[in-house]
Amino acid sequence: MGSNMNDMKSLQETNLDEEGDQEFELEDVDDGDEEEEVEEYVTLGLVEKPKNPKFLLRHLFPSKAGGVPAWLDPVDLPQEKSRICGFCGEPLQFLLQIYAPISEESSTFHRILYVFMCPSMSCLLRDQHEQWKRREDNPCRSVKVFRCQLPRCNPFYSSEPPKRDGIDKPLTVGAALCSWCGTWKGEKVCSSCRRARYCSEKHQALHWKSGHRNHCRQIVNYSETSSSSPDSSSNRLPAVGKVACSTLWPEYEIIIEDECAFDTEAFEDYNCATSLVPKNMKTDDSYQFMLDKFEADENKRTWASFQERIAKCPKQVLRYCRDPKAKPLWPLSIGCPSVANIPKCNYCNGPICYEFQIMPQLLFYFGVRNDPDSLDWGTIAVYTCSASCGSSISYKEEFAWVQLYPTAPMT
Repeated sequence: MGSNMNDMKSLQETNLDEEGDQEFELEDVDDGDEEEEVEEYVTLGLVEKPKNPKFLLRHLFPSKAGGVPAWLDPVDLPQEKSRICGFCGEPLQFLLQIYAPISEESSTFHRILYVFMCPSMSCLLRDQHEQWKRREDNPCRSVKVFRCQLPRCNPFYSSEPPKRDGIDKPLTVGAALCSWCGTWKGEKVCSSCRRARYCSEKHQALHWKSGHRNHCRQIVNYSETSSSSPDSSSNRLPAVGKVACSTLWPEYEIIIEDECAFDTEAFEDYNCATSLVPKNMKTDDSYQFMLDKFEADENKRTWASFQERIAKCPKQVLRYCRDPKAKPLWPLSIGCPSVANIPKCNYCNGPICYEFQIMPQLLFYFGVRNDPDSLDWGTIAVYTCSASCGSSISYKEEFAWVQLYPTAPMT
């Protein structure tokens, strides 16, 4: 890192072992004395198809988007009230997870942040209104963030770094997951075959209609005719990636890059240097409508600054900076939270701080269409407990702030 970066806290990519797992870590560096705002050292997340899906299993502590979560604590998963949309009541869908340990504390040797959301745009619009309420008002949300952390010595994983040789295995199997979504704990059991498990009645009905009706009968018939005792291995649910649901977002590995690596002369001539839309692409109606909405000068300045910063790396889906002074890169000046809008930690009552934000480019990789009722956002900023406090709850809910574009109704 250059000498001009020495006067700020540096967020650097570190490795659990020599080969390295993707992670984010906070490194302390003395603050400068300059009173003007200093540009934070930001780490970017880009997605690529995994070379081997096995590298995204939980005992390798992956950062990933789409598919199903790799639960750090595989046993004590979020309860039913926490895992459903506050508006439609449907189970939330996994968006992404970030492996972000904090080496200064022994309790956060392993630390992962998970983001889930309802795929309904109507719920997201309602969520935007609810987020302005204070935490004590218990607002409903369609976007939820969970933080899970473990010390180096724990009952689930070896204290030694994984070798990533295909032989590594977690120390425990973990809770049985929903046979439909593969995401949440399967607390409901099929009354006929006693093998399939579900997180909700809706997922049980969807699985039944999609083909479990016939599979269930085959299992029951086999059990009735088989004289051998049941093999414990036959009771396992489908492996990760083998879930029945076909509407999960496609799975990607999140690759870590330093934003400063894109500050080179080569990128000055990039065709997106002044716009999020490449010069050789036709500007669609929704994009032009968005520009027409930005009538206020402050919004225009914010939007121009946002475009200029993002143009360094247009493929970024995530921006990470746990510097206490860091702020999200907002696309607009309207719809941003004030200090009063950011609640305190729900567990230790301490302050929470911005940690990362999710960019709308992720929707492109997920194949979300550009329809009026399709899921869309300007950015999703995630705030977490500054102390990363511990408690008896394995998955602690953190806070997300959603900023939508003016193509959607705004208050």
